[in-house]
Amino acid sequence: MQTPWGEFAVADAHVHFFSRKFFSALGSQCGKTAEQVVSAAAWDLPSDDPVELARAWTAELDAHGVARAALIASVPGDEASVESAVAAFPDRFFGYCMVNPLEETALERAQIALRCGLHAVCLFPAMHRYALQDPRAEAIIQAAAAFRGRAVFVHCGVLSVGIRKKLGLASPFDMRFSNPLDLHGIALRYPRLKFIVPHFGAGMLREALMLADLCPNVYLDTSSSNSWMRYDGMELKTVFRRAMDVVGAQRLLFGTDSSFFPRGWNYEIFEAQTRAFLDLGVSATDARLILEENLVRIFEDAG
Repeated sequence: MQTPWGEFAVADAHVHFFSRKFFSALGSQCGKTAEQVVSAAAWDLPSDDPVELARAWTAELDAHGVARAALIASVPGDEASVESAVAAFPDRFFGYCMVNPLEETALERAQIALRCGLHAVCLFPAMHRYALQDPRAEAIIQAAAAFRGRAVFVHCGVLSVGIRKKLGLASPFDMRFSNPLDLHGIALRYPRLKFIVPHFGAGMLREALMLADLCPNVYLDTSSSNSWMRYDGMELKTVFRRAMDVVGAQRLLFGTDSSFFPRGWNYEIFEAQTRAFLDLGVSATDARLILEENLVRIFEDAG
């Protein structure tokens, strides 16, 4: 992809893989079919075959010159969709699965997903209402730590799921479980395991930076519009400056939070973030780390 610093093999660390199963799961919560869900959102309905959705994402990334992306299975139990996508296009995608540790089969499903080649397990403590210190959550983390080149993605801070609002679904998330500092002791116990905190901590930037400063195995992803900035009166340039002052460029992962068609890959996020880099005078070397190399290095020893 052509960037302001030259040609980079851009890697997007945060793309939601909204499969047919994802829409069916949402529909089951509000008495709608998958077709009715996407109609309410004015989105495209994906094929029953997740490989077809993966092919659509490959074409979309090609159109923008994006080399690789991390695909996130965005509902517990949808690991197989992302597994199929990664198996079909192993050179284009990293695969993440969402797990709710409170579910009886969560640990077994996470272990199977990791054995099948998925690269990261995603935890959403506020969404599923559990503490990271819960032994069931740590069992998932321990399972990921048993594999080389794997990571644990932990959503912290404010959590808002736009399509739930469109469907009139309640979002009884509990922010008592959203503090990035809850991850501190766990990250220290698993120093070889990489942890990814998306959206700069989503409104808890100070805490996310404290965590990352104390734990060199914690990475921050830059994805989404970062609308949480309105709580602190900050602009994106300030967020990047503060993050780079604490963790440098080596532990920032570029991401867009792209998710659905027909919008596809969210180029506007890329444009806004690279503009902030330019305003800060970020070097080509540091820009390449953030936009390309850091994500690939996390998973380069996967096995």
